[in-house]
Order: sequence, then structure tokens, then C-alpha cells
Amino acid sequence: MQDVSDRFVQVARLEDLAPGTALDVVAGGLEIALVRDEAGGVHALEDRCSHDEIALSDGDVEGCTIECWKHGSQFDLNTGRPLQLPAVRPVRVLPVRIDEAAGTIHVDPAGDASHP
Repeated sequence: MQDVSDRFVQVARLEDLAPGTALDVVAGGLEIALVRDEAGGVHALEDRCSHDEIALSDGDVEGCTIECWKHGSQFDLNTGRPLQLPAVRPVRVLPVRIDEAAGTIHVDPAGDASHP
């Protein structure tokens, strides 16, 4: 049986992701929106709006939400749940680990942290 910790992949450095911004990264063949909320927390979501297949990493971060630039759907960074129409389906949230000593961000592309 594979150790779950083996699935985490380094995707960025903390210094590459300023608070209130998003970055598009790929891990395990999955496109991921890596987001740092305004308080400094790091989140990872599948990088597709559930309404119109638009990259969420191009959206605006406000508080603990990200807004799709095309139609204004907003998603909770912790749960992936839509907070603003037109999206009605959630996006998958992926587990994130931070290695403070190395200053790196790691994501589990096979995991699901959508329902804490």
C-alpha cells in the first residue's frame, strides 16, 4: 500500500505566491490553481470553473474566495463550494502541505480536501 505522504508533489516556492494571488501549476497531469489568500493561507483547487471551464488561476482573490473572471462565479477556497452564481457545482480542493524550512508548497493531486 502506498503511503499517502508519497503522493505530495512540490509545485512552487512560497516566495512565488504573494498573498491575494493565484498561480497556475501542474502536478500529476492535473492543472491546479494554487492560491494564497489575503491572510497568507495556501490553497489548491482544480483550475477549472465548474460553470464554464475557465482557468480559476486567472481570477481575483478576495478574502478566502476566488472569482472566475468570465462570469463572476465565486468559490470558497477551503471547500470549493460556489458562493456566487452562475456556478452551482463545487470545484475540487486538493490537500496542501507547506515545508516552512525549505519554503516550498506541496500538493496531493490525487487527494480531495473539499469536505473538511
